[in-house]
Amino acid sequence: MSIKTKILFVCLGNICRSPAAEAIFLYRIKEKKLLDKFEVDSAGTGGWHAGNLADSRMRKAALERGITIESRARQITLEDLNKFDLILAMDNSNLRDLKNLSNQLNNPDSRNIRSIVQYAKNTTFLEVPDPYYGGEKGFDEVLDLLEDAIEGLILDITKI
Repeated sequence: MSIKTKILFVCLGNICRSPAAEAIFLYRIKEKKLLDKFEVDSAGTGGWHAGNLADSRMRKAALERGITIESRARQITLEDLNKFDLILAMDNSNLRDLKNLSNQLNNPDSRNIRSIVQYAKNTTFLEVPDPYYGGEKGFDEVLDLLEDAIEGLILDITKI
C-alpha cells in the first residue's frame, strides 16, 4: 500500500477557482497514470455555497477543455490543516485566512500552505483572479492560469 500525497485547493466560496484546480489536477494526474498517488479535494474559506456544484459558467468553460468538475462546495475545517500535505490558496486573501486558521491550531509552521501561482511558469499574475463577477472570458483566463500552475505543481511534486 502506497502513501498518497494529500492536496487541498482553496478559494473563497469553493465554486469557481478551487473546484476547477481540483478537476484540472485530477485530469492531469489521470493522464500521467498517477491517480493512485494522490488524494485531492477543494474547499472554501467561506461556507455560503456548501453543498452546491461549482458555478455553471466554470463547469461549462472546463468542459469545453474536456475537464469535468464534479465536486460540491464545502468550507475548510481545522482538521483539513492537519490532514493535507499541501494546501494551495488561489489568492493572497485566502492565503492569509489559511495561515490565520493554522495559527488557531498553535501551528506557526504553515509551510504546507502556499499560493498556487508560485507553480505557474507563464504568467505575470500574482494570484488567481476571482471570475465570479466578471464575464465569460474571466473563466477561461482562470483555467489557463490554473492549467499552467497545475503543470508546474505536478512537475515539482513528482520530480518528473
